[in-house]
Amino acid sequence: MAQSIRSNRSSFSSLIGNGDSPLHNSSSFSNGGDGYDSDGSNFAPLTPTTLSRAIPPELAGAIPLYDRFQVEEFLRLMQKQIHSSGKRGFFLKKSVGPQVREKFTFEDMLCFQKEPIPTSLLKINSDLVSRAMKLFQIILKYIGVDSDRGPPNLDEQIELVGKLYKQTLKRSELRDELFAQISKQTRNNPDMQSLIRAWELMYLCASSMPPSKDIGAFLSEYIHNVAHGVHTDSEVQVLAMSAMNALKRSIKAGPRHTIPGREEIEALLTGRKLTTIVFFLDETFEEIAYDMATTVADAVEELAGIIKLSAYSSFSLFECRKAVTGSKSPEPGNEEYIGLDDNKYIGDLLAEFKASKDRSKGEILHCKLTFKKKLFRESDEAVTDPMFVQLSYVQLQHDYILGNYPVGRDDAAQLSALQILADIGFVVNPESCTDWSSLLEQYLPRQIAITRAKREWELDILSRYRLMEHFTKDDARQQFLRILRTLPYGNSVFFSVRKIDDPIGLLPGRIVLGINKRGFGSSNTAVFFKMRVAGVLHIFQFETKQGEEICVALQTHINDVMLRRYSKARSVAGGSTNGDVSNNFKTPSMEVYEKRIQELSKAVEESQNNAERLLEELREKRNQEANLLEEMQALRDALRLEKQNSEEVLLTCDRLRTLCEDKDKALQVVQSEKKGLEAKFTKLGTQATENITKRDVASNNQALQKLQEELKLCTEELHEKEETLSRVLNEKALLEQKLSRLEKKNADEIELLKKSFEQERQGLKLRASELEKKVERVKKDLVTTESALSVRDAELASIQNNLKELEELREMKEDIDRKNEQTAAILKMQAAQLSELEVLYKEEQTLRKRYFNTIEDMKGKIRVYCRMRPLSEKEVSEKQRRVLSSTDEFTVEHLWKDDKAKQHIYDRVFDGSATQEDVFEDTRYLVQSAVDGFNVCIFAYGQTGSGKTFTIYGSGDNPGLTPRATNELFKILKRDSNKFSFSLK
Repeated sequence: MAQSIRSNRSSFSSLIGNGDSPLHNSSSFSNGGDGYDSDGSNFAPLTPTTLSRAIPPELAGAIPLYDRFQVEEFLRLMQKQIHSSGKRGFFLKKSVGPQVREKFTFEDMLCFQKEPIPTSLLKINSDLVSRAMKLFQIILKYIGVDSDRGPPNLDEQIELVGKLYKQTLKRSELRDELFAQISKQTRNNPDMQSLIRAWELMYLCASSMPPSKDIGAFLSEYIHNVAHGVHTDSEVQVLAMSAMNALKRSIKAGPRHTIPGREEIEALLTGRKLTTIVFFLDETFEEIAYDMATTVADAVEELAGIIKLSAYSSFSLFECRKAVTGSKSPEPGNEEYIGLDDNKYIGDLLAEFKASKDRSKGEILHCKLTFKKKLFRESDEAVTDPMFVQLSYVQLQHDYILGNYPVGRDDAAQLSALQILADIGFVVNPESCTDWSSLLEQYLPRQIAITRAKREWELDILSRYRLMEHFTKDDARQQFLRILRTLPYGNSVFFSVRKIDDPIGLLPGRIVLGINKRGFGSSNTAVFFKMRVAGVLHIFQFETKQGEEICVALQTHINDVMLRRYSKARSVAGGSTNGDVSNNFKTPSMEVYEKRIQELSKAVEESQNNAERLLEELREKRNQEANLLEEMQALRDALRLEKQNSEEVLLTCDRLRTLCEDKDKALQVVQSEKKGLEAKFTKLGTQATENITKRDVASNNQALQKLQEELKLCTEELHEKEETLSRVLNEKALLEQKLSRLEKKNADEIELLKKSFEQERQGLKLRASELEKKVERVKKDLVTTESALSVRDAELASIQNNLKELEELREMKEDIDRKNEQTAAILKMQAAQLSELEVLYKEEQTLRKRYFNTIEDMKGKIRVYCRMRPLSEKEVSEKQRRVLSSTDEFTVEHLWKDDKAKQHIYDRVFDGSATQEDVFEDTRYLVQSAVDGFNVCIFAYGQTGSGKTFTIYGSGDNPGLTPRATNELFKILKRDSNKFSFSLK
């Protein structure tokens, strides 16, 4: 046997596939020769070891399922089918050179083919083989292979898929066969359109029904390999991923209970989403989208996303049923809410709603989906999600208005005022509102409203409403929730039940059962609980379809109550007990919890240290920031002073300029005066010359002398003025020089200050931004640390509570062990007594048998009983009379010759009024004799019609000796089964 590598497509697909592209590359086994045997000898039987080497990796998951496939039978019948049609080259390989004959294996069986299959792929019941072959023909039609018109249109596709669902949805064997056939048509399919339709069909089937566990494992691995294949077409990858997700969901939820309708199939084929409405308890609603594979859990998650409800784990969908008879309007409170399984399909629910409406006769049945809480927990009070609070308020308000919360008048008035405030807010004169009367009726339960006059209710509620002036709507809702939670029956989940057994006759006809933490067994149809009344324990039973939900609610609340009681008992006993017991007895769970507590304590300490370190760093950063701010303030003050100095210098410069201008003006005045004096002096000289020429020298000497004196004075004054002018000019030059120096110095200082201030400002700005970023980071770290610390605190509290519970359980275990020891001692003593009693009982049994058989022997080995039957209807109609009579229980007499009475004596005489039970009672102990080993025989004789058969066999409702003796025999065997061993033949 030589091993060869196929470089071209296998000839198995050369006839049934397309001959243009290779289908798969794998190793197979061949031998020489070019003939083959018609009995299938050229198909190589493989073992799992050789199979793992002979098939490609995507079929590796099928190796453990090799025994589930009928490989040899399938290939043999396929070869026979091909041989009978004259296609001898069907299984021949294409090769270069001499022709060789290959043996075809498991892989060939799982390849695409166009021809119908001769038998099923899997080993299934023989009655289902023909259906499996029809399934393959439907698959061929769907993918467009077995059709002259090409691929089917949308209507034909829907019809074909519906046929597949109808054939396989309720039969797990056919479901496995269907998935195996579809996966076969997706392997090595040369036509892309046909391949895409095959994967589309895989997606459709996986959306509504899962395969079995082993086939599902193989199918999941195969689809995963295709979806993540490198060379897989993109469109095929999308369909494979969709099929993978659908398969996961259907394996979790199970198959559909109803066959998907035409709309669901069409929506899945066209990628369109169907919609339905989910109601809330306040009659508002939301529209959700669903498809064939949508479950209740998926719908709850989608609806929570629509209404922005983050904490939705305690919510679910409920089926609300409300029956209306004739033309009557539905009464409030007669609706029934049935919890839905998370894995139930929305399509199945809607189909059931429609079927229920069709089946209802004489009444109108309203069915709808309702979103509400499954259970109220103590932890609900810590949830701050606004939508969570709103939905909790709506549900508690709904239950309260229906009368499920019986309250007193004061509480009823307060709750009504809170509901009105939550509805309309605070209004100064609410009684002036047009709907005030309707609000009073709406928010006051009918059972409570009839306890006093309407006007009294209105005044009481109005006065309480006005006292809540500063309440907001949210405050009113929160207060409403607090009041109901504090009631003994607060935070209950209510179930409508119908009583089955009421031992004391105290229960009314309509019963609403409320379950909360203050609080049973159940079945699918009933629930019961025990209650002690007047010292007598009574069991109350109710009929309901929600037994499991009731028990889940009870069990959850019981767990909460027990945990709280254990914690409380432990805290009370903690101060009085020492640690010796805890050191001597530690269960593994307790040690694990202690270790976990130590780890959490360390983590909490580390978190606290980190928080303290971060706080210290934050304080340091804040101090640094304060110092920087102080420095910036000092720089601002210095800059302000410099500005003031600059302003003073500028003022000085202005004064100097003003002074220079004044000096210039004075200089100009002096110069003008000098010019005037020079002009005057010249004039005087001219006048003197003229006077000398005109007058006598002698007479003008005096005037000349006077003029000379005046000239001298003017000259001196002129010199003084010139000196003053030169001095002023010098002072002006000095002042200008000083002013220029001051201006230059001031400009340099201002420029330097501006540069230094700008640099310092930039540096401080950068440092401030860095500090702000650090502060933000530190704040975020602090918030994260605080949240982590709160989580750790919660975990620590939970672990401590669990530890307290464990310690309490340990104490309870010690008590139980102590009681067990006492019980064991009592049982040991009772066992000794029992062994003694057994010995005495065996002796008594022996004596009883001896005495019993002695008595029977004394009665006689053979006993003859006489039973007189009553007159029949015919004898009564013919007015016949009795001829026999019984004088006592042993004697029978009748008239004889000469009308004399003749008597007959028997061991026992039964007259016509004796019942079957009376007759059997006297022969009951013969059954015990038979069990003890004695031979016993009972037979009846007498003339025809005397009642022999009736006495021995009786009738169905009135059995005779034989049925009663048989029952007695089994009773004795059951009674003595723990003492003796019996065998019946």
